Amino acid sequence: MIHGLMQQQPLMISSIIEFAERWFPKVEVVSRSVEGPIHRYTYKDMGRRARQVANVMQTLGINAGDRVATLAWNGYRHLELYYGVSGSGAVLHTVNPRLFKEQLAYVINHAGDRVVFLDLTFVPLLESVADELPNVEKYVILTDREHMPETSLANVHCYEELLEAADSHYQWPTFDENAASSICYTSGTTGNPKGVVYSHRSTLIHALGSSIPNGLSLSGNDSILLVVPQFHVNSWGVSYAAPMNGCKLVLPGPAMDGASLHELMDSERCTLSLAVPTVWMMLTGFLRESGETLPHMKRVVIGGSAVPEAMIRSFETDYDVEVIHAWGMTETSPLGTLNFLMPHLRDLDYEEQMPIKLKQGKSVFGIDIRIVDDENNVLPHDGVAFGRLQARGHWVTSGYYGDENNDVVDSDGWFETGDVATIDEDGYMMITDRTKDVIKSGGEWISSIALENIAVGHPDITEAAVIAMPHPKWDERPLVVAVKNHNSNIDRESLLSYIGESVAKWQVPNDVVFVDELPHGATGKLNKLKLREDFNDYCFPDT
Repeated sequence: MIHGLMQQQPLMISSIIEFAERWFPKVEVVSRSVEGPIHRYTYKDMGRRARQVANVMQTLGINAGDRVATLAWNGYRHLELYYGVSGSGAVLHTVNPRLFKEQLAYVINHAGDRVVFLDLTFVPLLESVADELPNVEKYVILTDREHMPETSLANVHCYEELLEAADSHYQWPTFDENAASSICYTSGTTGNPKGVVYSHRSTLIHALGSSIPNGLSLSGNDSILLVVPQFHVNSWGVSYAAPMNGCKLVLPGPAMDGASLHELMDSERCTLSLAVPTVWMMLTGFLRESGETLPHMKRVVIGGSAVPEAMIRSFETDYDVEVIHAWGMTETSPLGTLNFLMPHLRDLDYEEQMPIKLKQGKSVFGIDIRIVDDENNVLPHDGVAFGRLQARGHWVTSGYYGDENNDVVDSDGWFETGDVATIDEDGYMMITDRTKDVIKSGGEWISSIALENIAVGHPDITEAAVIAMPHPKWDERPLVVAVKNHNSNIDRESLLSYIGESVAKWQVPNDVVFVDELPHGATGKLNKLKLREDFNDYCFPDT
């Protein structure tokens, strides 16, 4: 074998900010701060402050491999920690503040975090659990001296004061690219959250994979409103991919309502944004009520849960914004698939394209997926066969942090996602359900996701969930739990009749229950576990 005569340089996260600082020094990072005002600086400024953060790690006694937690909104200080912590060799742990308090304490303790950086918003939250965090030695509040609060937290530091005292000269170290860079925990809807540990190598390759034209198609012409939180799977990798490609980055802070997001989209001429469906429901609701438009926005990425058809139509027909349907999970860093139409599909009329747009899309290079049956036989890509979805690739987990069993992948490296899916002949994957949510009725499977998307398509329904309930004859039957639009008079029979126009008679749910709101988990997804608990004593009218 002849070896190539090419240089080998470890894939380091610090190389991203070095590149952005050198080649995109004037590109802006714009943030709505927790204190209120809009903050604006450049990648050159960010690079300097990231080096100061790395020096602060030494001041705080943080060594390579030590875990450092953040509880923070999307903002420039949080972004600096992405690079300063990981670039120094420490491990960044972005904690989801929407976890239950018990889960919050669990993940901080399980990760072994020694220092916690937190936004002003979350000071009361940390105060309420501080007694349960024996490993945390110091707290750093992400603000300046003027806004430092009174707090019962011990060993508290002011972020801006630490940076002011830190030298901006720092030589980013080079080490094994497989070293841990960050850790994110799953939302913990069943059991305790599980830690997924990303490496410098996997993070950098993931950023490259998401940047390509068949990915997010990023370039220096983009202004990205990053709505997906920086505590959700490293903001879907965009906190790395944006500087890598010289994209202007706009960070909304804690203001996630439709009016606030639209204000930033408009003022910063944003061309791309990413969020879960619940956020886009708020934005499109604001647009309808206000009459505002999206003159600069070219595409929105929607992931986290299936995208309702009505949402795709609204963005694309009402506002001329392309919807990119995406699928992924914490264990896949999270990019798994993205929906882009291949040339022969762009020739179809819009109504013919819609069934394809509703699918979660195709793999990008770097990750592979397949579907298998209960005996682990690989199923065909015919759009009909459905089975357990598995994934493997350069940024797919090989195990969970602290899990002694470490048996989450098979001997060939395939990871069990927990989803049920189909894959068509063009390679478009469609999630039909979670394995734990699929409804098994009379020996047939009914997709709860498909029924939910139909229900939400009704103009009088804001949100809907479908769960399986016991039935004496059919084993399980679907129940719709729905939220009406304001002032709507829709009734049970009307909604069931509407659903019946789109599915076979045997798939029509047996009942509808209207509620004021549906439970959501820490990542904004419907919490069907809680919903099933709430309806534990429910019985269908005909049983």
